[in-house]
Amino acid sequence: MHVKKGDRVVVLSGREKGREGVIKQSLPKKERVVVENVNIVKKHVKPMGNRQGGILEVEAAMHVSKVMLICPACGKPSRTGHRVNDEGKKVRVCKQCNADVA
Repeated sequence: MHVKKGDRVVVLSGREKGREGVIKQSLPKKERVVVENVNIVKKHVKPMGNRQGGILEVEAAMHVSKVMLICPACGKPSRTGHRVNDEGKKVRVCKQCNADVA
């Protein structure tokens, strides 16, 4: 996947188009990500044990193709590539400014 937990992203399509947030959770097997304060849905929860029931608002997962990484160096949404750095580690690279993405 081109994004990981902790990355700042912008939503490209859907009702949340243009909103920015930080990736809270990454689900690579399902090709989905959960972004903070984006794609909020209402979830009906049954009371169990000491947990109170009711209607909660939670962030739903969205497909990874709907988000684009915001480069920390240039601050623009950009595609990412990969290269091997001087220490022999594979790193992500911003395609716009050619800077390493941590």
